[in-house]
Amino acid sequence: MDKKPLYVILGPTASGKTALAVALARMIQGEIISADSRQIYRGLNIGTGKDLAEYSQGGKLVDYHVIDILDVGEAYSVAHFQKDAFDAMELIDSKAHVPILCGGSGLYLDAVLNQYAFSKQAPFIPEPLILDRPTRVFGLNPPVELRRELCAHRLLARLEEGLVEEAEGLLAQGVSAEDLIWMGLEYKWLTLLLRKEISYEEFVRNLTVAIQQFAKRQMTFFRKMERSGIDIQWIPFELSLSEKLAWIQARL
Repeated sequence: MDKKPLYVILGPTASGKTALAVALARMIQGEIISADSRQIYRGLNIGTGKDLAEYSQGGKLVDYHVIDILDVGEAYSVAHFQKDAFDAMELIDSKAHVPILCGGSGLYLDAVLNQYAFSKQAPFIPEPLILDRPTRVFGLNPPVELRRELCAHRLLARLEEGLVEEAEGLLAQGVSAEDLIWMGLEYKWLTLLLRKEISYEEFVRNLTVAIQQFAKRQMTFFRKMERSGIDIQWIPFELSLSEKLAWIQARL
């Protein structure tokens, strides 16, 4: 059976990856494989931007993979993700659908695209995994000032959606403060806020800066991927969603 190409949508946080990937999936009968190191955990919905409603908007559900597969505190590694992503591709192949890898966790993306072979082979990967299909990688890269604004605005939107209450609920359900801090970014600062170690104003200010810095590090890693030989086609960010889809379609 001929394998469908693997399409990749990558970019920094708040760049609109999920909306674009879901729209692309609807256009080409695709399914999403999430490449996000925190969306694998149940309960981390608002803070990680799972945006699960995106997958069902428009009346047609887009199937997704490697989301909500573990409880907070359970161990997971790049090797685990690599195996899960390849397993998801096989499942998508069995339905004659198109795999779309979408996310901003550079190591996860790189592990698939550059087919990492680990120095100590994990027992659940008996032999190195080979990406035996064509790949096309598309990137979203907002201008720096816009990227900072998007990060700041999205944090405020998430706070309105109930981000603080989400963290309170996780702690009430028995998730340890240490495990929540280990999740980083939003959950680290939320835990400090709920412990009353910082004020709400400090929380918003410090977390905004941390997210903006994280987005910068993501772009640095994507440039490193390009230097390793991965051809990332950067979509003009000023295009509308429909125009971005047309831009991609012209290059499929």
